[in-house]
Amino acid sequence: MAYTDIKLYGTDWCSDCKRSKKFLGEQRIHYTYVNIEEDQEGQAFVQKAQNGGMTIPTIVFDDGSLLIEPSNAELAAKLGLNTKAQCGFYDLIIVGGGPTALTTAIYAARDGFEVLAIERSGLGGQAGITERLDNYPGFPEGVTGAEFADRIIQQSKRFGVELLSAQNVVRVGNDGDAHFVQTESGTMYRANAVLLATGSTYKRLDVAGEDDYIGAGVHFCATCDGPFYKGREVAVIGSGNSAVEEAAFLTRFCPKVTILARGSQLSANKIAIDKAMSSPQIEVRFNTEVAEFKGEKNHLTTVVVKNNKTGQTEELHPAGVFVFVGLSPNSAPFTDVARIDKNGFIMTGIDFQTSTEGIFAAGDVRAGSTKQLVSAAGEGAAAALAIREHLRGHSARSMETALATK
Repeated sequence: MAYTDIKLYGTDWCSDCKRSKKFLGEQRIHYTYVNIEEDQEGQAFVQKAQNGGMTIPTIVFDDGSLLIEPSNAELAAKLGLNTKAQCGFYDLIIVGGGPTALTTAIYAARDGFEVLAIERSGLGGQAGITERLDNYPGFPEGVTGAEFADRIIQQSKRFGVELLSAQNVVRVGNDGDAHFVQTESGTMYRANAVLLATGSTYKRLDVAGEDDYIGAGVHFCATCDGPFYKGREVAVIGSGNSAVEEAAFLTRFCPKVTILARGSQLSANKIAIDKAMSSPQIEVRFNTEVAEFKGEKNHLTTVVVKNNKTGQTEELHPAGVFVFVGLSPNSAPFTDVARIDKNGFIMTGIDFQTSTEGIFAAGDVRAGSTKQLVSAAGEGAAAALAIREHLRGHSARSMETALATK
């Protein structure tokens, strides 16, 4: 059942409320948030629904049903998401559901292989929650992240790819003459090949309001979203290479870019720092931390900052902010089957194969990837070709073994 009028009653400090909001956002499901600390009618509704109780989040659906403090699995079941596969064995299991994963899935399925893709959050990956994509070939007028994600999901389904969402893979390994993938629920699937395409996660600031304005004033990709702020002032949060280089990139569109750095100096390389400090369009504010994001009508309007030397707070009003405080590759469950570099990215050969035969990696989780949407899809296609050769070789070896035992 498709729900179109969901209300989430909670508070800004409630961690479970933040988790539920993040989950709904990742699934690209529209909802209305009611802060019961500021809305007396909302608080009264929660108390009445719980016979005097005040457990949050309380999530109400348009058919009148509700969930109280649900887990992500309970929310997924309520929303009718496909969370369990039809079979136990596949030619290829892909861990991940972003553009790299789904491109590989499309290629492999078109070659006649049985493919299962398992995504821990919402299918479409980070592209799906990007406000708009203007740099992907074939969309001269641009395309919203949600529409792009929906298109690639539908294309995957057209070729028979089986898709699971809201399923976290916690373990990958060898199981006899095949590989296994285990989800958090304990379900085990097996395959002749596995692709790890779990991407990376932009590190967040974990301050009030951040989750509320992601894609609506708070961004993590200047290349993707910078052009939307042409002629307007923006802020960049961070002090490393990515922050400083992206700030310089944003000066192509923005008359002023303010870098907010926590420390007393920038940590980027000298060339990037010299370029930033010499640009009349870039201002650097040192010893500055973001304390809160505020907005109106679902868009960011205010950034509350604090000087960590003096303790003084101040409100800034950039049109948008770009957060560059690091990337965390989603590689933790795979350290037993793949070599990891010092930054946590999975190392592969030129054929995208990890240190374990038959287990491949591609996209943002792979060491050396460019972290751009176009190249993510390209890596997906290249990985699919390598996996095809592996699967064909596996089939040939299996046939030889069968004939030898007759």
